[in-house]
Amino acid sequence: MGAEAKPLGPSSFMKIFYIFLNVFSAVSIVFANKLVLSTYHFHFVTTLTLIHTLFTWAGMVLLARSGFFAAKPLAAAAVAPLALGYVGYIILNNLSLQLNTVGFYQILKIAIAPTVMLLDFVLFRKMQTWRIMSSVAVVCVGVTAATVTDHVAISNVVGLGVGLASVVVTALYQIWAGSKQKELQANSSQLLLAYTPQAILLLSVMVPLLDDLGLAPPPPGAGRAANTVLGYPYDLASVSAIVVSALLGILVSLSTFLVIGATSSLTYNIVGHFKTILILAGGCLLFGEAMPWKRLAGIGLTMCGIAWYTYLSIVQVAPAGGAHREPEILRDRSGHTRGGGGEREPLLVGGGDGPGLGSGGVGSVLGGSRV
Repeated sequence: MGAEAKPLGPSSFMKIFYIFLNVFSAVSIVFANKLVLSTYHFHFVTTLTLIHTLFTWAGMVLLARSGFFAAKPLAAAAVAPLALGYVGYIILNNLSLQLNTVGFYQILKIAIAPTVMLLDFVLFRKMQTWRIMSSVAVVCVGVTAATVTDHVAISNVVGLGVGLASVVVTALYQIWAGSKQKELQANSSQLLLAYTPQAILLLSVMVPLLDDLGLAPPPPGAGRAANTVLGYPYDLASVSAIVVSALLGILVSLSTFLVIGATSSLTYNIVGHFKTILILAGGCLLFGEAMPWKRLAGIGLTMCGIAWYTYLSIVQVAPAGGAHREPEILRDRSGHTRGGGGEREPLLVGGGDGPGLGSGGVGSVLGGSRV
């Protein structure tokens, strides 16, 4: 008789719950931030980034004290450049989401990995295998096809410029952060916890410079202008959306820890691709974004390239001697395999928990995933 199927145990149910939690939080945070920026017209990007960073710092402190990772004391001067880069790339990603459609924003996030690879070659003459480069070439062709067939994106020159700038700055930041991990012998979570207080201080200085706070006294008998931070017509719905978007960032971080600890690399990457599909579909259903067949074909080609890249990244290459080794692409600049607890974090992950919006998710902020 054949072996009977084993019922799902409590641990299996918890894995399913962790995956659901990660998918829900990572997809929801993109839509929540789009809602805040576009539907509720809270256009104060620097202020929103400050709010998110405050929540991120509080969440990382809570995760460290709960034992999800060990905090590491790091010199303030050593992590100060990371705080500056963090602020820059998050503000640009927030602006990109504000100015572009959700679908185009997500396509640009996928383009970060090829940009990292290109900059690695330009700056460090680092070459990947031809298979890896071929898979990334497929991704680039798909991203290009999805972009040029998006008439809204092409006609929005400012949004396109900000989006491309966010891709370059984020890629540079990931390379920079990788070198800092090697220099300081700290993982991504430890670095994030160390430099977020400095990022908060920097954002506190930038907010009155970049956002109109409305501190000037209004004319007699008139209220503050609605296009200022203090004059914005706050109500229960808009405040709830802002708070929920910040809380979702913490949930992304927590669920990323849980999924990485409970599942395999393959599961994590498949979940990432599923999140990309949900975000693209949600942009159409929730915000009325068009999806002509040519754009859909470009996105499909992009997903095929991501799947191919993922396969090449997570497979273990067995040399003639029989011992297994990790492909070079899976090693960070410190020479260690990416990820914690045996989990590997390849550059290309099609998840929505990307490094924008102050989400603070552990997997992507420094580790090169969560694109």
